[in-house]
Amino acid sequence: MAAHFDRRLRKAAVTTTVAAVAVAALSASQAPDVTADGNGRQTTADNAPTSDTPPEESATGNSRYYTDLPPLNSPSPAPTTGTPASRGASEAGIPATVLDAYKKAESELRRAKPGCNLPWQLLAAIGKVESGQARGGRVDANGTTIGRIIGPQLDGNGFALIKDTDNGVYDGNSSYDNAVGPMQFIPSTWAWAGRDGNSDGKEDPNNVYDAALAAGHYLCRNSWDLADQADLKRAILSYNNSQDYLHTVLSWLEYYRKGTHEIPDGTGSLPVGRSDDATPGTRSPGRGTGASSRPQSPGTATPSPGRSPSKPPASGRPTDPGSPSTSPSTPPTDPAPPTETPTPTDTVHHLENAGATGFSAIAGDTFAERISTRAETKAGEAVGKVRVRFTVLGDTDATFTGGEKVAAVTTNASGVAVAPALVAGEQTGGFTVRATVIGRTVPGLDYKATVTERVADALTSTGETEPTCTPGGEFADPIEVKATLKGAVADQVAVTATLIKSKDDPAENDKGPYFKDADGTAVRTLTGRKTDAKGLLELPKLYADDAEGTYILRLTTPGGAALDITLTVAEAADPTPDPSTGPSTAPSTEPSTEPEA
Repeated sequence: MAAHFDRRLRKAAVTTTVAAVAVAALSASQAPDVTADGNGRQTTADNAPTSDTPPEESATGNSRYYTDLPPLNSPSPAPTTGTPASRGASEAGIPATVLDAYKKAESELRRAKPGCNLPWQLLAAIGKVESGQARGGRVDANGTTIGRIIGPQLDGNGFALIKDTDNGVYDGNSSYDNAVGPMQFIPSTWAWAGRDGNSDGKEDPNNVYDAALAAGHYLCRNSWDLADQADLKRAILSYNNSQDYLHTVLSWLEYYRKGTHEIPDGTGSLPVGRSDDATPGTRSPGRGTGASSRPQSPGTATPSPGRSPSKPPASGRPTDPGSPSTSPSTPPTDPAPPTETPTPTDTVHHLENAGATGFSAIAGDTFAERISTRAETKAGEAVGKVRVRFTVLGDTDATFTGGEKVAAVTTNASGVAVAPALVAGEQTGGFTVRATVIGRTVPGLDYKATVTERVADALTSTGETEPTCTPGGEFADPIEVKATLKGAVADQVAVTATLIKSKDDPAENDKGPYFKDADGTAVRTLTGRKTDAKGLLELPKLYADDAEGTYILRLTTPGGAALDITLTVAEAADPTPDPSTGPSTAPSTEPSTEPEA
């Protein structure tokens, strides 16, 4: 295993000091709990937003990634035992546990969000670009990586600036966030996107099952259909907002769709190219050879966008000999302490409600009002371009549009972030939506919301005759009713059916008709029955005891609808004889055949 990785690393090492440092960093990443700079990533020029409104928080914080492209030839089948694998076969092979995680995530998303059409090959493509398939499949039996995969800190020094959001729980850094795990989630995204993919009761970004399922849900938000090319591109760019990233992921997606095979864990090939290695604008078209990231010769490296030439790269590599900052003719001086310009997020002091105060909806409906939050400084001034996270909390099945319980929204120029519309589920009761500032610890702002029962204002019977039964018998036809609300069908409305003593006494009767429960016991009140999509409800069969009489079945719904149905229990009437079958008293008109006396 070690020889395999060393062989891959020597290929990229050439003769420069820069490459030597890269090899050392990547080799060190094989040890448990070591921050692996070789797996970190950097923002490139095309990461920049195309407007003055930053994009929604990305999964990776728009950090750097592997740039190796697949071979031009189609994937080769798995090599025969004892036969050296060609590069194509090696690249097409995916470590067994990692491949299983991708396929299980696809299966779960097919069930949970069938309209998303997530292919497991997309997860494989992203996994290849993000971590080289969990560093060639270096995972344990439960799918957890052997040693954490952690990118460089996102401190704004050649990278995005994302201050610590997890107190170092996932990335070990209490100052800034780092991308973590085989799918390289930043902690602030994992906080809401994390899933338990292997049913061990934990949501661990370092576990390939958890990370793959989380990536699947992340790519399937916003009601995207990944079978649609436009939605597919939107989803990938939301993972890392870079056109080069999009091109690289799509290349691997197409390659894996043409065929792949399973290889043992720990034997996968590790990419050597990274998005911060190539000089901007000079990315090599080499496919699958690492040529796209071949290190520059000393003294010829061009700084990446956003990085000052006088500062060392964030990966810790030394400045090239002969560069202005280390020229022998210029005595070295102690650099001045870096001055951090406060970001808009740094200036937020509190959140204020910017809209409605009461939120209520009937089960299954969309809330009429949307939650609005305003980010303000201590002086009460609006703060734009701040990311606000809205989270649905409590025992509820209510979600935002698209089925997610978390949404990240950027404040506009007025400092206002408007959450996506809330959609009520079928579970009634109250819950909370909490607004928090992403990347800054300020008190959250809670909004109370309530889901009420579906209602109807009218019930009608669909039967044409009054139900009747003989004592000790059963009613022949089941009773069916229809619920409406303002004349429209009222579906999924709860109906209570009670056999009452009289119109004036709504107490449950102790004799007369009855329903039966699952054990065959007589019951005279039914609850928990709901109308169907057409507003119809058919009640179970009714039975009668030996008491004759007229009885009342009362049906009610939330919203005030009520209907009384009369039930009659009586002995069947004796049949009336047919007059035509009785003895005749009319004189006969037939001639007599008796002899005369």
